[in-house]
Amino acid sequence: MKSIVLNTGAIVFIALFVVGCGDSEPIILPEEQKVVVSKKDIFSIQLKPEMTKHLKVGLPVSLELADRLRVPGRIEPDEEALVRIGANVTGRIVEVNSRLGDEVISGGVLAKISSPEFTEAQLAFLRANSETTLAERASERATQLLLADVIGSAELQRRESELQVLRAEQSAAKDQLRLLGIGSESLDTLKELGRILPSVEISSPIEGTVIERKVSVGQVVEPSDQLYTVADLSSVWVVGDVPEQSARGVKVDQHVEIYIPALGDVRLIGRIVFVAETVDPETRTVMVRTLVDNEFRALKPAMLARMYITGVQNKKLVIPEGAVVREDNRDHVFIAQGNDRFLLVPVELGEAVGQVRPVLEGLDKDREIVLDGAFHLNNERKRADLE
Repeated sequence: MKSIVLNTGAIVFIALFVVGCGDSEPIILPEEQKVVVSKKDIFSIQLKPEMTKHLKVGLPVSLELADRLRVPGRIEPDEEALVRIGANVTGRIVEVNSRLGDEVISGGVLAKISSPEFTEAQLAFLRANSETTLAERASERATQLLLADVIGSAELQRRESELQVLRAEQSAAKDQLRLLGIGSESLDTLKELGRILPSVEISSPIEGTVIERKVSVGQVVEPSDQLYTVADLSSVWVVGDVPEQSARGVKVDQHVEIYIPALGDVRLIGRIVFVAETVDPETRTVMVRTLVDNEFRALKPAMLARMYITGVQNKKLVIPEGAVVREDNRDHVFIAQGNDRFLLVPVELGEAVGQVRPVLEGLDKDREIVLDGAFHLNNERKRADLE
């Protein structure tokens, strides 16, 4: 609200002078006759003494508090309990046995591939097995003939040498089939019955959940293709991104509180198990992670999380949450100026620890503030500003 103070005699004098002078030079009023404007401070409020008794005024206090850093996080599968599975041979998918979300056991069949390469490897094994059997019998006969003095020792050595080579070829053919995905039971059947298997199985090496599938019947695949991802979700990682300027205070084994908004802000407790040695050049953050139990599978990969990392304890200046006023997206407090007058000032505060907020900037320990009742005092300030 503005007030104007102007001397009446000065007004008459000015009016006569303007009429007489016309377009002459501007009039300069004496200092005491200038317009006086008073401006109201909208951040200050004067209370009546009877209203002040409803407020609690005092000094901030110092407490031993641990640093508490808040960082965004997300749920990820435990990479140490996750496998990415591809084809062992080039061929065509003839059967899909597991789909996205399926639970599989160790050795469980995910899909089957028909492959000429697999067929040729089986034939090579059968040939090597047959030739080795013949060579073993030839070596045995040579031993008997040597004892009967029918052949010399050189012939026996030649046949034993041929047997060693054939056994090596048999072993190599067997290893090749194992690399292509054939199991021990199927290999024994092939060796005993000589029956060619029409397809080779893609199996899971661990027990877990199929969290990714990139395969369908009729698809031609190669060993370089990733077809399935299987993860053991009984435990998961919670991964956070710490700003690089705060990363120096984050260490392995620090206490972490984790909140999952999708689960109604369920609270988890963990410890940091890994801190990255490098900074992400795009986000300027350092990756940290903690391992948490997920027995009931409530935590899903890609869920968002909030992580509160607790550091070492330090003495900090704190104020109660009842002293804080949120205005213009910033934290404020009311400073007592004496004579029942209070001034709203901005401050920088840390995350709440219990019922108090650490003071970062904008307030020192010797300034009296409104400790309780700041919200109602701010409403009174706004009401007075509208009058």
